Amino acid sequence: MPRVARLLRDASTRIDATDAAVLLAHVAARPRSWLYAHGDDELDGAVADAFAMLLARREAGEPVAYLTGRRGFWRFELAVTPDTLIPRPETERLVELALARLPPERALRVADLGTGSGAVALALAHERPHACVVATDASSAALAVARGNAAELAIANIESREGDWCAPLAGDCFDLIAANPPYIAAGDPHLGEGDLRFEPDAALASGDDGLDAIRAIVRDAPARLVPGGWLLLEHGWEQGTAVRALLQQAGFIEVSTERDLEARDRVTLGRIPAGVAPL
Repeated sequence: MPRVARLLRDASTRIDATDAAVLLAHVAARPRSWLYAHGDDELDGAVADAFAMLLARREAGEPVAYLTGRRGFWRFELAVTPDTLIPRPETERLVELALARLPPERALRVADLGTGSGAVALALAHERPHACVVATDASSAALAVARGNAAELAIANIESREGDWCAPLAGDCFDLIAANPPYIAAGDPHLGEGDLRFEPDAALASGDDGLDAIRAIVRDAPARLVPGGWLLLEHGWEQGTAVRALLQQAGFIEVSTERDLEARDRVTLGRIPAGVAPL
């Protein structure tokens, strides 16, 4: 039977060493730290075979998150599937900026548009237990994943609604709307590279310039925000100027673009004037 260290060493000649360790820990049902402390241990043949299958799939480009069915985000380990975008660390900046505008002791209404696995909505609901968070998605399959994550994490102050962007919010108004919509241009060659090849296209690309979904959200969000309510949008690192212009044209004030940990434009936000009532 193969030994742990040998499996990892051989695998690291084919894929990233960290990815190899994540996959082996997954099939062995052990923490990664166990692998390094038990390098001389032999693994059952069935575990080695399962690892070989995942190794081949990763070598072919499949994302590690889809192979393990899990991805860490904020304080959680979330279930993910090919029906959902894989949560990324830079999206935690969207959560941080939203939380800064959500007083912790107030009963608030918050919406997360295009929730996917529920990452942003669950983070906001967890950190603001007095808030009612509505998570929307046009994909029923993605919403099923988000609901499953909410149940697994025992986060109850969250509601899911199926539909496109602001449409499921009809009849309600919110203190804050957040979204990580698709923002890659439809013809961008990066869509055919790396992990993006396996993620749902509808969660990645949005029109010729990547801004179609953002335009739709900016158009409809004012009617779904209370006076003084905030809209926060994650976007690509070259889109800050364009998204600020869209918000300003729609009547938002205090419009700004915030950067991520790599000092790249990442989230643009604006507020509805306090004296403006929803339509």
